[in-house]
Amino acid sequence: MRNHTELTEFILLGIPQAQGVEMVLFLLFLFIYLFALIGNLLILTAIVSSSALHTPMYFFLGLLAIFDIVLPAVTCPKMLFYLSGQSRAISYQGCATQLFFYHLLGCTEGCLYSVMSYDRFVAICYPLRYSLIMRSEVCAGLVIAAWTLGCVHASILTAFTFRLTYCGPNQVDYFFCDIPAVLPLACDDTSLVQIMSFTAVSFLALLFWFIICISYICIGIAILRIRSTEGRKKAFSTCSAHLAAVLCYLAPVIIIYLQPTPNHLVDAIVQIFTNIVSPMLNSLIFSLRNKEVKSSLRRVFHKIVHTSQE
Repeated sequence: MRNHTELTEFILLGIPQAQGVEMVLFLLFLFIYLFALIGNLLILTAIVSSSALHTPMYFFLGLLAIFDIVLPAVTCPKMLFYLSGQSRAISYQGCATQLFFYHLLGCTEGCLYSVMSYDRFVAICYPLRYSLIMRSEVCAGLVIAAWTLGCVHASILTAFTFRLTYCGPNQVDYFFCDIPAVLPLACDDTSLVQIMSFTAVSFLALLFWFIICISYICIGIAILRIRSTEGRKKAFSTCSAHLAAVLCYLAPVIIIYLQPTPNHLVDAIVQIFTNIVSPMLNSLIFSLRNKEVKSSLRRVFHKIVHTSQE
């Protein structure tokens, strides 16, 4: 990354129209952030502690829980820091790092949702061949491919964004460093970066959506062929949680990056939902709607209580 800028830091102006309610937002977001952190740590604990959950489905669910722990950490601590009345400044390198990891984790998580939909497709449509198709080396290869795509995507967008010259105002009209918020501060022509970011995000969002749609169309057809009502309910319950999480992921991406006329307040609300609320909802969706996870958590709590009483 070549640094042509005269700026050494940016100032995050924060959430639009939030003046006077910063402390209320601080307490609210802190509660949601801690809830999401604890909820996803519990899911990880349940998966790791139960040998019955050491399957591809729960392997990917564990990775999703890790993403839902790490992704909020990219933007939330800094937001909570200035909502509590501390400095709103972020270094030039810190801004670039924040943008890189936000797009790295966001893209990789989208890949993971696609992989999870493929996993459900194989489990429901080819149950007898599931263990052969989704063997450990295939799962590892899919995860490595997801991380590679996310790294390439984030590296290209970050490099092109911060190759621009930033020599004028340094106030980012947002609560974290993202491409639509940083580009207006550049002194160079930003049309190429705007086209690249729009094309990259649009292509990946459509690719993920296409893979997920194809998988669930095939899954829906397979579920309709199941004769027993109990079998249909079990298959639908397994997929409904994942589909709800996918909608919580893709809908904000479409609203933020593909809207014709950007609106800072709408973008901020949607990004807060994506960065903080969605990880909390995922922990609730995948724990409350999954009998195996709840059963494993009960055993973990029972062990803790039994150990403490000895």
